[in-house]
Amino acid sequence: MMTIADVRAAAVRLEGVAHRTPVLRSHTLDERVGSQVFLKCESFQRMGAFKFRGAYNCIAQLTPEERARGVVAYSSGNHAQGVALAAQLLGTHATIVMPHDAPASKVAATRGYGAEVVEYERGRARREEIAQKISDELGATLIAPFDDERIIAGAGTVALELLEETGELDAIVVPVGGGGLLSGTATAAHGIDERIAIYGVEPENGDDVRQSLERGEVVSIDVPQTIADGLRTQAPSELTFRIARANSVRIVTVSDNELREAMRLLFERLKIVVEPSGAAGVAALLSRKLVLPRQRVGVVISGGNVDALRFSYLISPQAT
Repeated sequence: MMTIADVRAAAVRLEGVAHRTPVLRSHTLDERVGSQVFLKCESFQRMGAFKFRGAYNCIAQLTPEERARGVVAYSSGNHAQGVALAAQLLGTHATIVMPHDAPASKVAATRGYGAEVVEYERGRARREEIAQKISDELGATLIAPFDDERIIAGAGTVALELLEETGELDAIVVPVGGGGLLSGTATAAHGIDERIAIYGVEPENGDDVRQSLERGEVVSIDVPQTIADGLRTQAPSELTFRIARANSVRIVTVSDNELREAMRLLFERLKIVVEPSGAAGVAALLSRKLVLPRQRVGVVISGGNVDALRFSYLISPQAT
């Protein structure tokens, strides 16, 4: 199983390439939840989300011959943009398989980084099969969104930076889609201090990781219906499930309305724009689904890729 050494190696590759994102505090948030909260704001990362870290760490390790043949990925948005930008920076071509209902801003950004986008209809086709077929035809390398130790190690650099800045923490809370960020966070944090509690937050309608950990095996669910498009995964991979289970990760779930409330508070009090998926950790604390009294808590804001009209609607009273 991967270790913190893999995360530290990823940090070296990312040095001077990825942004060292800020850690913000809010007195209002601390009072509301009864904890000292440290927000690691990956919404300020290149391409607007933590996904750039794993994508770059992965593609940077390909051979020149592999890069010459290009890369393929599948994603609803942030992994797509991360792979597209990393490919551009590392001189390779990216083909990205994206659902037909992916946010228009994320599709436009992916194309803007020079990637070719292949759309599919969610629920009627399997994105993994489409991407694998393209990979086979082109001889390109498939860059999975979370089922890859290089992706996980890159994501783990978020927690590494957080702990370097804050010092000791009692807990770290992260959004959970396929479990790459969760696994990387657990690997990095427990490589430094095994006492840190690791919490993952999923949408109520997309609790595949929670069910998997409860049953002791990977569980697959239907496509979740939630405003958190980045968390609409149907199952963790065997790799992320194994890492999460080995690190005694705990999962809580939040509703769409709780995500909206968290987005609203982050905008009003900290003046930052956060996408629904990125607000999951704050939503868990605000809703009291996760209560950590008088503890020092790190929360990863995983991304801020949401277009202006959708953001303004989601935080408005008529959206609830």
